[in-house]
Amino acid sequence: MSKSRSGTNIPKEVCHGTHRSIVVPPSWIVKLPRKGSFKSSLRKSTQKKKKAGKKPSMPKEPRTFVIKPIPTANLTPVLVFINPKSGGNQGAKLLQKFQWLLNPRQVFDLTQGGPKMGLEMFRKVPQLRVLACGGDGTVGWVLSVLDQINFVPPPAVGVLPLGTGNDLARALGWGGGYTDEPIGKILDNIGDSDTVLLDRWNLKVEPNPSVQNADPGKDNLPLNVVNNYFSLGVDAHIALEFHEAREAHPEKFNSRLRNKMFYGQAGGKDLLKRKWKGLAEFVTLECDGKDLTPKLKEHKVHAIVFLNIPSYGGGTHPWNKSGGQYEPATDDGMIEVVGLTTYQLPLLQAGGHGTCIAQCKSAKIVTSKTIPMQVDGEACKLKPSLIEMTLLNKAVMLAKRKPGRANVLQEKQESLNITLLKIMMADYEQNHYDKELLKQAAVNLGTLDVPVTDLEQVRVLINRYCEEQPDAPKLSPDWCFIDSCTAERFFRVDRAQENLHFITDIATDCIFVLDQECPTLPQTPEDENGSSGGGGQLSALPSHLSSVESSDRDSRDGTPQSPGGVKFFQRSLSGPGSGSASDSLSPAVDIPSRKSSQGSQGSHGSHDSPRGADDRPATGGTLGNGQSLDQLVNFKRYMLYPLRISKANL
Repeated sequence: MSKSRSGTNIPKEVCHGTHRSIVVPPSWIVKLPRKGSFKSSLRKSTQKKKKAGKKPSMPKEPRTFVIKPIPTANLTPVLVFINPKSGGNQGAKLLQKFQWLLNPRQVFDLTQGGPKMGLEMFRKVPQLRVLACGGDGTVGWVLSVLDQINFVPPPAVGVLPLGTGNDLARALGWGGGYTDEPIGKILDNIGDSDTVLLDRWNLKVEPNPSVQNADPGKDNLPLNVVNNYFSLGVDAHIALEFHEAREAHPEKFNSRLRNKMFYGQAGGKDLLKRKWKGLAEFVTLECDGKDLTPKLKEHKVHAIVFLNIPSYGGGTHPWNKSGGQYEPATDDGMIEVVGLTTYQLPLLQAGGHGTCIAQCKSAKIVTSKTIPMQVDGEACKLKPSLIEMTLLNKAVMLAKRKPGRANVLQEKQESLNITLLKIMMADYEQNHYDKELLKQAAVNLGTLDVPVTDLEQVRVLINRYCEEQPDAPKLSPDWCFIDSCTAERFFRVDRAQENLHFITDIATDCIFVLDQECPTLPQTPEDENGSSGGGGQLSALPSHLSSVESSDRDSRDGTPQSPGGVKFFQRSLSGPGSGSASDSLSPAVDIPSRKSSQGSQGSHGSHDSPRGADDRPATGGTLGNGQSLDQLVNFKRYMLYPLRISKANL
């Protein structure tokens, strides 16, 4: 068994098995500290008192880990979203199976907050793929959230059909429903699938001002984006009845067969009633600027269907291929308009077709009556409205491999235009706990274009950029990157691990670097009060502290040290140096050794002379108001020593 950074035990075969190309490696998972865990011990004691008073505790942070992808060849991780309620509760069983075969951190239950959290967490993973397990509504939900969070470049989305109709899954070659196929085989198919494009259409709805006193209805459609089809009339009326019946008695709709039987029964009733035989009298249709209302009246249609995919209503094909000028495709930027009568609707199940009205790139519908409408199976009664249908975008989908089909190349984020901001060590030590204060103190070094690559390569580009800007502020040779977007505060990135991180792991639109050219020591209370008697307090060191201090002084060699004395948070994060007591108490940061601190000071002593509180050059090994460098460091060690002892006891 191997253990991930998040503490999850994962079978060893996951990392080296047949699905290794789609599994998220445990090394990518970085556990986040609890919110407020970087506060001082005094704050923690206050929290204990509050707990004793039985006051309500703060809610836990839902985000307990982050994904830090490491560049890996031939790895296309798959993010799995499952709707446990789909397909007669098949999803609940599949959830456990996927968590067993994959990393549990890449499998999400959609009833626990939806897909947004998972997509945001994995948005920086290169070559990401998504598997939506559910009905067509589940797939549309995932695609809508990708639009909402502006996921660029968007991942390819595959479908495991667990719903009733599953028309999108049929169009992509995944079949009409899951039939207990081995999950391992499904994962193999997903890893070996084709990438295709899917047109997505936007519906803009406005009320019809020319109609007053209409029947009760909704002011807007349940969905404003079409992935499969949009229809109005008798078929939408049947879908609305199904939806209302399922809401009233969900226990009666727990299997795909029962759902189809209800559709057949409702369709039979409408066949006899012929309620929407005069639909064309209340609708005007315009396609690409051409009025097609007379054609609707000529054929006396009871329903108008706008098809984006060839499959409709659980696997039927209303569009007659011989009735259009172009061969229908999911990525042709055109939508097929079909008219259906109550007689044609049941014949679709026997291989029949509807009446081909048009193929168009845009459509405009005007209704003068409250009419039932549906978007991808979500139905409602819409008040008289003006509806405009235009192309929104093209989504990348995963289709079952088909010989001879050309794959669509997924977009890759080639480069980023970022702002380079420099933070001085003095500001970092003083305000390391406050992101906003550090952002205000940062110095703008300019903007540059960098490829989406690891930090080791970005360092070379930043150094080159600074050399080419003669008037811009310079960086010292030992500057380091700062992670500004992982946790609740800034952290330094270990230079030895820069090859393990992308630029997108630590920055969004701006990147912060920490310049250690002018190291500073924290001021003592004597410095702040302007007094010169700092040595008196240091002379009262206990004997056991004096022995520690003397042995430490004997081992000092003055050799410059890198920030390697700092213990970095997990594999990527480092706390600030030894700038403050609260900083040294961070659970992810160890206090640097005396040797390391002195070495760091010595490495810069010949370049920048330390200045005291009155800004006069220090002479004779003193700092400011007559205080020596040893006195300041000894004072710091004296103040922090009990804290070290308590930490060691823990």
